[in-house]
Amino acid sequence: MKRFNNILCVVNPGEAGKPALERAVKLAENNQASLMVVGVVERISAGTGKSENSPNPTDLQAALVNDYTQVLETLVEPYRKRIAMQISVLPGTPFLEIIREVLRNKIDLVIKIPETQDWLDRLFGSDDMHLLRKCPCPVWLIKPKAPKSYQRILATVDVEDNYSEAELKSQRALNRQILEIASSLALSDFAELHIGHAWVATAESAMRGPFINAPNEKITTYVEQIRRQHEAGLDALMGEVTSDLGQESLNYLKPRTHLVKGYANKEIPALAKRIEADLVVMGTVARTGIPGFIMGNTAETILNQIDCSVLAIKPPGFVTPVTLEG
Repeated sequence: MKRFNNILCVVNPGEAGKPALERAVKLAENNQASLMVVGVVERISAGTGKSENSPNPTDLQAALVNDYTQVLETLVEPYRKRIAMQISVLPGTPFLEIIREVLRNKIDLVIKIPETQDWLDRLFGSDDMHLLRKCPCPVWLIKPKAPKSYQRILATVDVEDNYSEAELKSQRALNRQILEIASSLALSDFAELHIGHAWVATAESAMRGPFINAPNEKITTYVEQIRRQHEAGLDALMGEVTSDLGQESLNYLKPRTHLVKGYANKEIPALAKRIEADLVVMGTVARTGIPGFIMGNTAETILNQIDCSVLAIKPPGFVTPVTLEG
């Protein structure tokens, strides 16, 4: 089962930050992991305080950090009896400082509430989307007012085999990581585990067009052949999951698989809504143009349609463009 060793929880003051903090504390307890709670404050410009009577920018920054630290101390105090945790307040751009903290402390999971409290405000152009694109470890965005325990978790996977050998290796590793994390959380929360994959028969529309105008029987045979290929790929992945989790855990989880026809950017949000998922566990990688895969622009489109918490995972070997140097 997936175990996290170093968890980072990004917290904003007030009641809105509690769901992320409570989830982080519970996860750290279950994994016997270290927990770091951080806040990010605006960096005071060096140009401030040039006039004789203006406050020193260094003093202003220190005061801002100190005030925020006191707020975080008050917020985490009720949880200190349950688990030891570190507190840190970081001046700067939120997504950059969070990723740098990930790199400095070998963090393997970031948990936070979305920066906008209205989930429907979406994520495009925001610090959250930068974090989802660039953070090297999994990022868990917890919907405001999310339940303390989930009832249904949806893991989205890709079993398309039309890739290079290197891409296939990365894809398989990502699939297994997604399912390992989703399974671990489902067991922890006593939740239903759903596994979804979207597929398309690429040539179907052309076969129905005026240039080919293929008979319906031929089209049906082709579409069914593609469906069976994806079904076989999903069955093979489930076989790997059985090996990873063990038959006993799998028998307890009884995961439900969903092989849905259509493009992922439409079908995955529809599936999440249909099963009333509390959490979607998905991959985000920088590729485009392959219909069934949750990635790149497709991933961003999905993220802007689902109305539940999201745990986004990078493939093994992903290297963030963010560096420790400013």
